[in-house]
Amino acid sequence: MNPILDSYMNTYSLVQHQIDSYNRFISYSIQRIVEQFDKIESETAEFAMKFVGVRFEKPYIIEADSSRRQLFPNEARIRDLTYAARMYLLVMPFIKGVEKNLSTNEVYIGDLPVMLKSDLCHLKNLPENLLIDAGEDPFDPGGYFIIKGTERVLIGIEDVAPNRIITSKERDRIRSKVFSSIFGFRAKCVVDRLNDGEFIIDFPKAPKNIDFILTLKALGLDEKEIIEYASDHEVFKNDMIYNIEINEYRDITNKEEAIAKLGQLVAPMQAKTYQKKRAEFELDNHLLPHLGTDHLSRRKKAFFILEMAKRTSLVANKLLSPDDKDHYANKRVKFAGELLEDLFTYAFKYFMKKTKEQIDRSVVRGRKLSIHTIVNPEWINSKIEYAMGTGSWVTGQTGVSPTLDRTNYFNTYAGLRRVKSPLSKKHPNVELRGVHGTQYGKICVSETPAGLEVGLTKYLAITAKPSIGVDEKFIEEKLRSMFKIQSNEG
Repeated sequence: MNPILDSYMNTYSLVQHQIDSYNRFISYSIQRIVEQFDKIESETAEFAMKFVGVRFEKPYIIEADSSRRQLFPNEARIRDLTYAARMYLLVMPFIKGVEKNLSTNEVYIGDLPVMLKSDLCHLKNLPENLLIDAGEDPFDPGGYFIIKGTERVLIGIEDVAPNRIITSKERDRIRSKVFSSIFGFRAKCVVDRLNDGEFIIDFPKAPKNIDFILTLKALGLDEKEIIEYASDHEVFKNDMIYNIEINEYRDITNKEEAIAKLGQLVAPMQAKTYQKKRAEFELDNHLLPHLGTDHLSRRKKAFFILEMAKRTSLVANKLLSPDDKDHYANKRVKFAGELLEDLFTYAFKYFMKKTKEQIDRSVVRGRKLSIHTIVNPEWINSKIEYAMGTGSWVTGQTGVSPTLDRTNYFNTYAGLRRVKSPLSKKHPNVELRGVHGTQYGKICVSETPAGLEVGLTKYLAITAKPSIGVDEKFIEEKLRSMFKIQSNEG
């Protein structure tokens, strides 16, 4: 064997990316999700629940005689059990705005499947003799789960890079799109430049082809600021002047009027106060949510939208080349941690919804409110167990958690390093299935199935070492301090 490859194989596990991804999820991502959705308030009682954090207990089993002991993976395989850690949520209940008894308010909310050899697994750092005593193969790499006795792996899902502007040519327009992602929520935001130079914008929950200038005004910009931003490029400036001239809402001159008009479009035939709140909610939560979900982020979103429009204008005038959608810099691969983040976000939102319903039901029936009787762990368990057991994921993909292939040692590693495109196997796109030059060193250029799966199911190159998790805020602050970048918000 090549001495470099030999050294690499002896120092780095080929499934370490899966384990690192899972460890980041349990130590960082899940806490951020709880912090994001941190409160339940009852509409029928002066009662609220604030979530402080999540704690895990390593897998254990309670026998029929009430004895409790550690559960190891091999026993879970033999007894058709799920190798999972119990999750406990620290809750602060508030009654009439007063905090009640913090020290004892830790409630069991469900079970999280544990990845073998992760920080929650009993096998981590276990010496060879103890692994053999536990019924484990000392050469087993880990990186998979045991769900009801079956070994399952979460394969990597290839996806478009989030929070990144990608500009492309369509049939009758130039399109800039960004998949704005935050805490498991993903919003596709699009700015189109039609052939005549008109801009239109689309984002979730908004009317189709909403007026571009009206949206910018609702976000806090006036016509002078819009023209000033576009002044660096003559072609873009001309496009913006044209859009201002043809804007049917030219008589709207301030943010309040623009929000009111946007509210009429978003929620027609509703009260004006509701229309205003609805328009503000859509702008804050569904338009570029990765930039922020409060009113302080609106101007930042406006300048981001202008940047998207500028790129379409430059591409239309051949001053900028369209982005290559198949370039691997414009893609990301979601491994176990990112996939579980999407799943837990969905399950936790469902948990919050059912908990609120239970609180309101208890109030109506005159029952005493207690967090231990309100919360049902099955609300989270049912969602996680279904997704992990069937492979049908909350983002729409199927086959995400196949059974681990144990035909031979190589198949085991191949299953743990598999990368799959979310596109249907019947998709006719030849370019997508072909080898792109940027895959070199990341994706194995020779290993792919024959038939309909060709080019859609791939495998990581043997020395590919994916980076797992980056704190974007930290990098942003460093860049601003190093290069003295000024923010457009304010």
